[in-house]
Amino acid sequence: MQVFHVPLEERKYKDINQFGEGDQAKVCLDIMHKTGAHLELSMAKDQGLSIMVSGKHDAVMKARKEIVSRLQTQASATVAIPKEHHRFVIGKSGEKLQELELKTATKIQIPRPEDPSNLIKISGTKEGLEKAKHEILLISAEQANSYTVSSVSAPSWLHRFIIGKKGQNLAKITQQMPKVHIEFTEGEDKITLEGPTKDVQIVHGQIEVIVTDLVSRMDYTEISVDPKFHRHLIGKGGANINRIKELHKVSVRIPPDNEKSNLIRIEGDPQGVQEAKKELLELASRMENERTKDMIIEQRFHRAIIGQKGEKIKEVIINFPDPTQKSDIVQLRGPRNEVEKCTKFMQKIVENSFSVSVPIFKQFHKNIIGKGGANIKKIREETNTKIDLPAENSNSEMIVITGKKANCEAAKNRILAIQKELANITELEVSIPSKLHNSLIGSKGRFVRSIMEECGGVHIHFPTEGSGIDAVTIRGPVEEVEKAKKQLLSLAEEKQTKSHTVELRAKPEYHKFLIGKGGGNIRKVRDSTGARIIFPTAEDKDQELITVIGTEEAVAEAQKELEALIKSLDNVVEDFMIVDPKHHRFFVLRRGQVLREIADEYGGVMVSFPRTGTQSDKVTLKGAKDCVEAAKKRILELIEDLDAQVTMECVIPQKFHRSIMGPKGSRIQQITKDHNVQIKFPDREDQQGKYYKVKEPADPLVPKKCDVIVLSGRKERCEAAVEALKALVPVTIAVEVPFELHRYIIGQKGSGIRKMMDEFEVNIQVPAHELQSDIISISGLASHLDRAKEGLLERVKELQAEQEDRALRSFKLIITVDPKYHPKIIGRKGAIITQIRNEHEVNIQFPEKNDENQVTGWSLKIFLHKCEMISEDITLDSRVHARIIGARGKGIRKIMDEFKVDVRFPPSGAADPNLVTVTGRPEQVDEAIDHLLNLEEEYAPDMSSSEEFPSFGAPVTNARSSPWGPKRF
Repeated sequence: MQVFHVPLEERKYKDINQFGEGDQAKVCLDIMHKTGAHLELSMAKDQGLSIMVSGKHDAVMKARKEIVSRLQTQASATVAIPKEHHRFVIGKSGEKLQELELKTATKIQIPRPEDPSNLIKISGTKEGLEKAKHEILLISAEQANSYTVSSVSAPSWLHRFIIGKKGQNLAKITQQMPKVHIEFTEGEDKITLEGPTKDVQIVHGQIEVIVTDLVSRMDYTEISVDPKFHRHLIGKGGANINRIKELHKVSVRIPPDNEKSNLIRIEGDPQGVQEAKKELLELASRMENERTKDMIIEQRFHRAIIGQKGEKIKEVIINFPDPTQKSDIVQLRGPRNEVEKCTKFMQKIVENSFSVSVPIFKQFHKNIIGKGGANIKKIREETNTKIDLPAENSNSEMIVITGKKANCEAAKNRILAIQKELANITELEVSIPSKLHNSLIGSKGRFVRSIMEECGGVHIHFPTEGSGIDAVTIRGPVEEVEKAKKQLLSLAEEKQTKSHTVELRAKPEYHKFLIGKGGGNIRKVRDSTGARIIFPTAEDKDQELITVIGTEEAVAEAQKELEALIKSLDNVVEDFMIVDPKHHRFFVLRRGQVLREIADEYGGVMVSFPRTGTQSDKVTLKGAKDCVEAAKKRILELIEDLDAQVTMECVIPQKFHRSIMGPKGSRIQQITKDHNVQIKFPDREDQQGKYYKVKEPADPLVPKKCDVIVLSGRKERCEAAVEALKALVPVTIAVEVPFELHRYIIGQKGSGIRKMMDEFEVNIQVPAHELQSDIISISGLASHLDRAKEGLLERVKELQAEQEDRALRSFKLIITVDPKYHPKIIGRKGAIITQIRNEHEVNIQFPEKNDENQVTGWSLKIFLHKCEMISEDITLDSRVHARIIGARGKGIRKIMDEFKVDVRFPPSGAADPNLVTVTGRPEQVDEAIDHLLNLEEEYAPDMSSSEEFPSFGAPVTNARSSPWGPKRF
């Protein structure tokens, strides 16, 4: 407990008549509430205020501080102590300062470290001011006697080397002398030391030694480089500058862009500094001579290019325009070769970034993907495109194809072909003047989207704006396409005559009610007035806006009807209805899902059921009058369904349950939705079939629990749902297929059978090879089995036809041909024999030496290539052989091609080096020999050994014995 006295002249609240009341009393109560201390006030004779504070010590001290600051007038004073002593007044984590403020009941303000002032400001009572000043001066005096401040001269650029990497060098000193405070000031060539005198002296000496050593072996320099080249000097990911630092063991500081400075500082070993300087200046000089090139690239491709990692572009700076400028000019700057390489690379990216969106009905997306993604993967690989499908839970039907334009078109056609094959899809072109296209599309596509939704989701494609093309394409089911065509033409006619538009507003929760179930309400308005009414979609920003378009009279009439409906919806009423408590749980189950659906459907009407356990049957409905009435009607329908609800069992073996459910339970969800029933599948039996204990032998007539599916709902709906479930039970049929064809049906690595299973959505089981069975089993939905069976039998017919073809091709004939004619039959590089094979569809095999030829093929197309051929030997001087043959056989090939003969020269080391063999038809052989002998005469004068040739005047001997053969004229 402590007593504090506040003199009259220092009291904040001096109105004696209000003692115990007013502001002073409120302040005291607030202090007690804040601190937990108890305050008792009394008035002294001198009109001073005595306050007795009781409680815990901390609470009393806090209360004292609050009393001084809130009930006593404040004075202020300053005290000057050396700046380096301020931190001792603050203490560790400010603890000393807090202690002083509590002890003296004052507020002490110490200037920030960067403030050069040494004045400490104190505010509080006169008594507190004196105490605080005294305490602060005592702390300063203590430090002055035991602490000293010193400084060491050190160039500022050496500071970081003194500190060391991650402060390692400095840490060694501070670990030895923890009481010494070392301060580095940026830009100043000194280091400040503060601490115990003896410790400061030791640290001063250590740092001086480090500085002297660094000055003797370190240097720095600054170079001036235009800031526009700094990025290039740094390189991609700092590659250039890091290489220079590592190579020359230096530190390089390149100023950031915001400094707009051209000074680059290099520090380190003197030699390394000079080498780094030289290399950086060379790089800068090279950049001054670099090439700058502008490319025109559509802005829509910029993001794709920026997003690329660009591993192939290392030395080029690419400047893209600001997206807000809507410019297509991209600037490249760098070495000439790299700029060219970058240009080609970017052109390739643009070429491969063509994109096209294909609208495909949502139900066919799974067929586009195929089993395990087989279809989509095949299309991607064969067209070399990227194909993105919308998420399964998305409402979008657009499939986006990216790649080269031609490839995108090919992929688009293949995807559309799949859709066309699966459904009765037609495509129709309607001619509508291009000037009306924008008005038919509407703001953000609102008008055309409303037509597409109303006509069963047909796809309507308008030509590109500005193309001048009038043709509008409509794609979808035949009936819906015709319906959309009529609406488009009707709307276009209205636009051309006297189209009028009006906008109305209604709360989004009213829209569903205004539209009505299946669009019934809004269709009535349209039919009666002839106006078109368009509601906002989920993507539209303004969710209240309803647009009415049509002739002026139709729009006015529709506007009147809609405004009346909206006005009635704004008339909020509260109503009650009686619902048996046994049905309450159905409505509030699953966090009130049924009630949420009712609210969505009927203009946001609020339905409140009584709390659980209250036994009340009164249900409150609040909302627009029409909505409340409609909601009541719907609740009564649901209750009627619940009262008429039955439970029915459907026995289907558990092994078929997974198949019935379908992927992610899609089939069962569809049945539940279509027939408005609840379906519960049993728990799975364990592997040993011991899900439940059986004390007595099971009755074979009683179904197992794990096979029983329970349905609940109206009787007629449950019965329809049971039929739908049974229709999903896979059926197995047997198809007889000759055993020898099984491997062809399976195909390479099972590709054939997988293709059939994907195509017909069935499972095909081929018996094991060792069974040698002809029976193939097909399992699946009954509706799929007939198609699968037909497909399998069709495949069997194809395979049997191929077998017959192979049997016919297996005929073999062996003929004898003299081996010396083989090269002629084969021809140059096999040209003749290939022609014979292709022309007569036969396979001809040439034997090894001394074997016979084998010809196999069609028995009715046996070809015997008989021709009258001769082979004649002539004597041709071996010295002219090389000239006749020519470089790489060019000369002799020309002769053989010209005369259609085969010419064989003797191999080296032959008994008669002058013997040459010519083979072919008789007349062609004669002509070829004449030509060869003429060449011999032509080349003879060039031979060095001319004495070996007879003179022209010498008598001619027998032609056959002449060394160059018979002379021919």
